[in-house]
Amino acid sequence: MSDKATLEIDGKKYEFPLVVGTEKEVAVDISSLRSTTDSVITLDPGYKNTGSCQSAITFLDGEKGVLRYRGYSIEELAEKADFLEVAFLLIFGELPTKEQLDKFHADIKSHSVVDEDIRKIVDAFPKSAHPMGVIASLTSALTAFNPSSVNVNSEEDMYKAIVKILGKFPVLVAWTFRKKHGLPLDYGDKNLGYVENILKMMFKQPNEDYVLNPVVINALGKLLILHADHEQNCSTSTVRIAGSSHVGLFASLSTGISALWGPLHGGANQAVLEMLEAINNDGGDTAKYMAKAKDKDDPFRLMGFGHRVYKNFDPRAKIIKKAADEVLSNLGVEDPILEIAKGLEKEALKDSYFVDRKLYPNVDFYSGIIYRAMGIPTDMFTVMFALGRLPGWISQWREMRLNKEPIGRPRQIYIGETLRPFKSIDKR
Repeated sequence: MSDKATLEIDGKKYEFPLVVGTEKEVAVDISSLRSTTDSVITLDPGYKNTGSCQSAITFLDGEKGVLRYRGYSIEELAEKADFLEVAFLLIFGELPTKEQLDKFHADIKSHSVVDEDIRKIVDAFPKSAHPMGVIASLTSALTAFNPSSVNVNSEEDMYKAIVKILGKFPVLVAWTFRKKHGLPLDYGDKNLGYVENILKMMFKQPNEDYVLNPVVINALGKLLILHADHEQNCSTSTVRIAGSSHVGLFASLSTGISALWGPLHGGANQAVLEMLEAINNDGGDTAKYMAKAKDKDDPFRLMGFGHRVYKNFDPRAKIIKKAADEVLSNLGVEDPILEIAKGLEKEALKDSYFVDRKLYPNVDFYSGIIYRAMGIPTDMFTVMFALGRLPGWISQWREMRLNKEPIGRPRQIYIGETLRPFKSIDKR
């Protein structure tokens, strides 16, 4: 294969170098296109064919259903690692030794206390506020209580900022949940593991002990790992482009949370449950809705099936399906919504229309089922997604800053009015 690509414009040829990744991905480096051609740019709405950076964090092959963090398969990490090990791997590039992991967890716990003035901000939100709006605001507010910018040239400063947000963010998530349900705010228990403490902070009732369920702990840990990073998606790209202006870590993360909120991104698992509730309210006839999904003239869309990136299967869905089955069996939840979900899954996996088009249940489908079974309300689903995605965002921000990437500044093709004279108001 040639090491250059040739572009011809108006009879004139231009050569641009090819960049080959470690997994043999090929890109045309057009960073000099505009200066070389004196005005030409590329147009790629949604950036579906545009690489914004070179990254060593996550490899994704949608055609083959492959997802790896720092070279490790998502299947092996979900089976053998815990969430903090994966967080350390994503952020620092290698799996931690026991000493490194113990120190990482201890440092995170030492920074888990949130300033009491943040509690006042939580109290100021009405119970009707959407949890994603609350968590985005609280994450941004942390900047006010940590005003000094991170010195990215100092490993110590970078590390301290990272363990701070990993310590405080679960508290903010739990407070957002408890505020909405009228429960007293809780700091959890420093003697517990990271995932165990999240569950206790969220669900402990003030008048009883909280009993940890190993099946639920395992399922939540796997969900957080599966959501930890996913290459240059909408929210991750937002974190990187915000951080490219040299805004701080907390502010950059807040922009990622806002981007994640949308129903086409992190809000997809919420959309799944809303669809299931709508089917239930209409009598719960899954066959009727499967037929509607196959009717190209029907506006109904089956949420939680297929994926924009994965053209074969979502490797995360295979992992989390097993955890979903275990949670439903262990908790013995009797819920018509979950019965509808199981019915749709069963029918889709044997229906040739869905099988031929590779419209398999994706990770959003199963994560929504697990969260509902655990007692997490629908509008908190995307907050839980953000909790899992946190180390990925941090690793992407850190990589972008250490690589000294330039400030993000996309170009455009202008299609508005050409130059025209101003008309006074009496002549308009």
